Amino acid sequence: MTDSARAPADPVEDVHLIVAEDEEVTVEYFLEDWLSIALFWALAFIIFLQFFTRYVMNDSLAWTEEIARYLLMVLVFVGGAMVMRRNTNISVELVMNLMQDGLRRRVLIAAVEITKLFFVGLLAYFSILITERMHGLYMTVVDWPMSLVYGGIAVGCFLMVFRQALNLLREARNGFRRAPPHSIPDVD
Repeated sequence: MTDSARAPADPVEDVHLIVAEDEEVTVEYFLEDWLSIALFWALAFIIFLQFFTRYVMNDSLAWTEEIARYLLMVLVFVGGAMVMRRNTNISVELVMNLMQDGLRRRVLIAAVEITKLFFVGLLAYFSILITERMHGLYMTVVDWPMSLVYGGIAVGCFLMVFRQALNLLREARNGFRRAPPHSIPDVD
């Protein structure tokens, strides 16, 4: 045989070794998403303003640190509503994942969801109490009532209650059944 007979054929130009297809993504924005985005960018702007005035102008604005701290507090609780909506709370699910799908597992899921709703509802109740009590107190640098800050926290808490109530209803409609966790296949 000649060398040209043994040589591999030239690769075809339209053949790709790696083919990736993007899944269709649907973007849904809810109230807590828009609030979180607005709070985040307000916080970013204030922190940049604080950095600029302190290190570039060498004359810091006193109110930026205080407002940034309070915006971060509100952002945490409004972001908590996003966590509730997606049901991505930090949790320990070892016992539930070890249980077979049956009545005991469903009762455990129902108890967990009801307990979450109870505690978030309690948090929302206390957020209203503290908002009322803080109305007479004012921020240190800016002459605004502290009830504005705690009112924002209360909004986040009530959004969490609403989202957790929706989660509980969805779980109840499904009979408190969840798909088993992904398992790693056994290798022989």
